[in-house]
Amino acid sequence: MKRLILLALLCTLLSACSTNESKLSLSSELQTIPNDVQMKINPDSTLQLINTKDDIAYIVYNTKKTITTDLESKEDTVKIKLDESNDTSKKMKQHVFKLTLDSKHEIIDVYLNGKSAVFDNVTGS
Repeated sequence: MKRLILLALLCTLLSACSTNESKLSLSSELQTIPNDVQMKINPDSTLQLINTKDDIAYIVYNTKKTITTDLESKEDTVKIKLDESNDTSKKMKQHVFKLTLDSKHEIIDVYLNGKSAVFDNVTGS
């Protein structure tokens, strides 16, 4: 009887551990943008968030500079860092990143070169 209870407890513990896997990720810059997302991009916005279903969002940033990204998570907040390089192109470039969220994330903070930034446009589907 003790073994049966111990086995049930162990199974419960293992199943609880496996459900805590995080889906949180930020892709490298997308080369191919889905058509439904492309139609929602506002070319006049510098920084845009496009929410889709299934905890996926797209970050669109327009700049003449090269961008590097970093992602941090703390409780219900996702912190996205966008850092611009010093090299500048003559042509404005659209940088699109796919953000996969966990259901626990409710707040998305973006930092541009270490300073808090505000989305010019937030779109949902």
